[in-house]
This record gives sequence, structure tokens and C-alpha cells, in this order.
Amino acid sequence: MRTRLIWLSSIATALFSASCYANESAAEYKHTNTLKALDFIKQNEIYNPESVIPPQCYTKTEGKHNPCMACHQSYPSTDKRPNILNDGDLQGDYQFSEAGMTNSWTNLFVDRSLKIKDIKDSFISEWVKEDNYHSFINDHENHPQIEAIKLDNLALPKKAFFENGLAKDGSHWVAFNYKPFPSTFWPTNGSTGDVMIRLDKSFRQLKGEDNLDVYFANLSLLEMSMKRLDSITVPDLDENKLQEDLNGDGKLSVITTMQKRGHYLGDAKKVPLTDMLYPQGTEFLHTVRYIGVDENGNPYNAERMKEVRYMKKHAFKNKRKVAITYHREGKEKEFEQLPRTINLRERGIDNGFSWTINGFIEDEKGQLRQQHYQELQSCNGCHKTVGTTIDQTFSFARKVEGAKGWGYINLKTQKDTPTLGQQQGEFLTYLQRVGGGDEFRQNKEMLQKWFNQDGSVKKVQVQSLPNIYELIMPSKRRALDLNKAYFTIMKEQSYLFGRDATLGVATNVLEKVEDNMPPLEEDFRYGFDIRLDWAQAENSESLKE
Repeated sequence: MRTRLIWLSSIATALFSASCYANESAAEYKHTNTLKALDFIKQNEIYNPESVIPPQCYTKTEGKHNPCMACHQSYPSTDKRPNILNDGDLQGDYQFSEAGMTNSWTNLFVDRSLKIKDIKDSFISEWVKEDNYHSFINDHENHPQIEAIKLDNLALPKKAFFENGLAKDGSHWVAFNYKPFPSTFWPTNGSTGDVMIRLDKSFRQLKGEDNLDVYFANLSLLEMSMKRLDSITVPDLDENKLQEDLNGDGKLSVITTMQKRGHYLGDAKKVPLTDMLYPQGTEFLHTVRYIGVDENGNPYNAERMKEVRYMKKHAFKNKRKVAITYHREGKEKEFEQLPRTINLRERGIDNGFSWTINGFIEDEKGQLRQQHYQELQSCNGCHKTVGTTIDQTFSFARKVEGAKGWGYINLKTQKDTPTLGQQQGEFLTYLQRVGGGDEFRQNKEMLQKWFNQDGSVKKVQVQSLPNIYELIMPSKRRALDLNKAYFTIMKEQSYLFGRDATLGVATNVLEKVEDNMPPLEEDFRYGFDIRLDWAQAENSESLKE
């Protein structure tokens, strides 16, 4: 529930209604809109001035169903995090501006089950297998960030990455295996995806030459910094090549664990590790994909991409400057100013915390295009001022810990690991606290599979699953229908009205927030740490053996 603490006199919002029908091919897809999202862009008119409030913030909680906890958190002052937002109180209060009181994500109230009835399974199955990333790279060779977002064979991860996650094309991108954030990023709710990280050149080199031992040692140091670990397992690293004793045993050898230290290694040896802050030049590449279904009916990360997202930390702010930035935004809200998003044009937007954010999304023909400024503004809803984030990001703090986590995302290798401070699996806890398999509690398949008729979760059944893949992947039927639903949004180009591929009209969502309407009662507000207790998961597996 992303909220803004501002009050405005009045802001007009626009409503959207559409009727769309599809036949066997994209070319035959016909649609008529009374008002199109792109009209606002063409007329340079702001459709939703509070687009930083995501659709999930309008969930009807009935005072007890709490999806808010995953984003809105406060931590003790003794924790001394750079993120000082402390917005856990928003679990108990809709602090929306007047503009935000009206839900502008009107795609939630469109019945897409009617729109997809004429789209054939055979068509959508072939559609999601098409690689639209390769053509996008070729067609955007003059884009100022093309070298940053280019990665050979990205549509086919097995061809793109070595087993340790390193890109085969020499681009230095490294894929990592991470636990998806609940629950928008669960495939059962619409999309698959992946994330890659890349550090600046000095973190990859020793005396001006590329050095994999230096690179993975620095990536491991970064992981320890973000998770506040004192040691970590690493891929085999040769201390002789670095002339550094990394595991503290007093000799130089090939090691599989290393200790935290004050500075990075190699040509970045003068750069200090800063608790929960990425060094300047850190980049993330994130693809949001359709749901592929293989010949056996099993879901996988499809070749076709809905979006390609890119972040780069273009400058470094220490903890004091980060705190100043949070305070500055707080003052802007006190003076009743609307959220500001810095427009970098083709390069995307600046979130105010020294991160450049850009995104590319399908056009009406399914080819990736630059997102418009208005379409990018919603990125700040998650990557600017949310209490749960670590340096405005989510995924890396949720990486499978240590050496096992380097490699392309693989949900079949992950158990439902608890978050820090919890004893049972994170996803199980989420299902219990939310009362559904998504924020809107409208994923009927999740409700049927994992919930009893009285609304309680089938705890034993969930805990007995061999991995999280079995829990959060959709059936073949649901995967095909979700792909079709998003296809209709893509053909409409109605992203300003919402990108959630819902199959029916959302009934557990507010169209209008009323004054003095508390989201959650006191007993149903919870603490949450984005980080995971991988050590507890390892110990649990050892006991079973």
C-alpha cells in the first residue's frame, strides 16, 4: 500500500472503458476504446498524478487481510539502516492525497474473461515463445543505454549464462537465484522474471585486467554488506591470484568461504563497504516475461518479454545524505506537493536517491519500446520511498545465500525459507496473513489448492512441498489465460490504467477510499524483513537428512 502524505484541493482523474476481441493472430485483434491511455501521453496530460500508489494499495483488507506488511515497515533506531522511512504505520492508515483517494487503476475493473474468449490457445502458446528481445536490441542500436541493456541470448537463459550465472557474451552481467517477492512477482499472478547484477569495471579487475576471482569476491562482499553477514560461502576463489587472505586462515589457497572486510578488492580496493548501500556504478537488469508452458504442461520463463527494466546507481550517497533525501521528501509532503519524478528522457527517470531507472515495454505489435515518462513514474512507487527496501531495491537482498545463489533463477531449488525473525516459511506466513494467494484475494486457483473452506491455509500440505515452484506456479490453463489477459492490455496499450493481468473484475479492491477508513486493525499489523534466514533453512534440511 504505497501512500502519499499530502492533501490537494482537487485533481481530475480520467476513467477508462474498453471493448476488445481477438482472433487467431495479433493482426486480427480489434479493439475500440472510448478513451485510450496513449491519448494522455500524446496530449501531454497527466492521467494519474499519484501513480506512485500501486494498484495493490487499494485492496479491501476488511480490517484483517494484510498484504501491506511486505512493503511498509518500521525498524528500531538501533538497527541504523540507511532507509529511515519507517512507514510501518501505513498498515493502519490510508494517508492518501485527495488525488490518491480515487483508484485510477481502472484495468482492475475490466472483465478480461470476456475479452480473451476468442483468443485460441495455439495462438497464445506460439506468441509467448517468440523472442522480442533480440529484435529490440537490433532496432535500438543508437539508444544511449544500449550497451548496458544488451545481453546475448537473454531470451534463452541456458544459452546466455554459465552455471555460475556469468553471461557468456563478456558483458559481465551475472544472474542470481533469488526468492520472488510476494506476491505480485509470483508466476501464478501473471508473470515470470529474472534479475542480473553488474558491478563497475574496477570491481571486476586487478591491475587493469579482468579477473573472475576478484569479481566474485567483490560480489560476495557486496552480498555480505547488503545482508549484514560476517562470512559467506563463495565459488572456488584462488587467494594466490589476489595475494589476499580472504578466509582468515593465515595462508593463501583456493577457498570456498570468505570473511567480511572493510574494503572491496582488486582495482576497487580503495572503495569501502558501506552497510546496506550499493557502490556507485552498480547495475541491475530485470526482465518481466510471459509464462511459458512446455510440452509437458510445466510453466517456465517464456522467451517473450513483457518488459525489460534497468537500474544504475549513477552516484553514491552516504548514510547521512540518504537521510537528508528522505527528510527532504518528507518536507515536500508537508507542503502538500505532488510526488516529483525527474525526467531523464530516453535514459528514463531519476528516483532522487542516485538511481537511474528505465524500462522498455511491448508496443501494440509486441515489440519492445521505450516507456513513456508517465509510464515510468509508477516505478517510484516501489523504488523510492518504501520502508522495506534496502537501497531502494528488493531482489539482491533475497538472493539464495552464498555460492549456491550464483546462477539463473531456479525456483525448483528453493524451499520456502523463513524471513529473518520468523520460524515458518515466508510464503506460508504470507498466505495466512493475506488470506489469499495474491494481494486482491482473487486468485481462485490458489484459493482452491492451498486454502480450506473456512479460509484457513492448508498448512501441512504447503509445508510438505519439495520447493516453492510447486506452490507459486500456475496450472497450464491459468497460465494460458493470464497470458491472454495481458495480451489484451498490450494491444490496448492501456498500461497507464494498470498492468495486472486479472482474469475477472476485481471485487476486493476499492474504487474510492473513504475518509477515516483504517486499512487494518491493530492485531493484524505485522513486522517483516525483506531478508531471508537461509541458515535456518540449511539447518532444517540437515536435520531431515
